[in-house]
Amino acid sequence: MWSLKAVTQLCKNTVASGNISAISTAGLKYFAPPIKYENIEKVERPKLRIMERMPQYPPNLRPPKMQKRLRYMRGPELVHNTLLHKQYAIVATGGGRLRWGHYEMMRLTIGRKMNTDTMFATWRIPAPWQPITKKGQGQRMGGGKGAIDHYVTPIRAGRIIVEIAGRCEFIEVKGFLTQVANQLPFKATVVSQEMLDQQQVEEDLKERSNENPFTMKYVIQNNLNGCHRWLSPVDHKWFGKHL
Repeated sequence: MWSLKAVTQLCKNTVASGNISAISTAGLKYFAPPIKYENIEKVERPKLRIMERMPQYPPNLRPPKMQKRLRYMRGPELVHNTLLHKQYAIVATGGGRLRWGHYEMMRLTIGRKMNTDTMFATWRIPAPWQPITKKGQGQRMGGGKGAIDHYVTPIRAGRIIVEIAGRCEFIEVKGFLTQVANQLPFKATVVSQEMLDQQQVEEDLKERSNENPFTMKYVIQNNLNGCHRWLSPVDHKWFGKHL
């Protein structure tokens, strides 16, 4: 058994005698191959277009008024919940309403930050179309429905707001897309196609591997503990997933 003192003394004697031979070796490094963007479609206008502040009606038609219709913001989005270009996007995780100022904020921020030579952005939501009425300050109650104040676009959870694609990676667009998502009037997040696929796989795995039979759906459908007395119709429809 060699002691630490003996090994140290042996090294000192070897260095003093000059019997050390240095062998230069070259290591083999591995670099990942570059990403091939073969299926990228080239667009004429890479930046987001300007949205109209209000819908255009014929001159002989009075703009119609509308009820609140809060159901347009509740529940999951069933149609526009997938990526068309299969790259990156901003996805709403909660319901809310977008005004014209939010459109301009997204258009200007993304237009300044993005590289128009390698990437492009597209809207996945329509222009503001739902009228919101408001009465003037100081008016007494009654007198009919107020005049149209502005227009909004109702958004549901899971709706794709803006989509970014092109010859770019996720790290390039995550910064300014997160900045935009944090300024929206509802909760939103930045996702990629890989993240959406992974999320779907995890949800399916949890559902298959769940050994507890008392899920929220089972409890509500079987009225366990008399929960029908205090549950809302929304809970009966989506089983506690959406408000």
